[in-house]
Amino acid sequence: MTVILDRAENLTATATATWHRVCPVDELELAWGEAALIAGRQVALFRTAASEVFAVAQQDPATLANVMARGIIGSRGSRPTIASPLHKEVYDLETGECFTNPELRLDAFATRLVDGFIEVEL
Repeated sequence: MTVILDRAENLTATATATWHRVCPVDELELAWGEAALIAGRQVALFRTAASEVFAVAQQDPATLANVMARGIIGSRGSRPTIASPLHKEVYDLETGECFTNPELRLDAFATRLVDGFIEVEL
């Protein structure tokens, strides 16, 4: 499933970060990634618990391929992670820090649940 946000919903967006409603949280499977196009940007969404969703850039920093939604969800201690499906670099889902190569960083975005919908701040 690819979720596409209607751009008309955010005509009042400014240069500052804006919250974007993406989809009902129930449309995301637990422990599975999905890609979304939000305000022209590809984002990978990961639902790791009933009410916990992470959002990162869909573009793999190492290869520039848009594949992160197909990555492998895991953890490093208490930190939720995503491993790139291509070269297996491991990134912190909260900060975007790369545990396996400090030169790489994945853009990470704030998320929240509002009335059963996932919202992402870009």
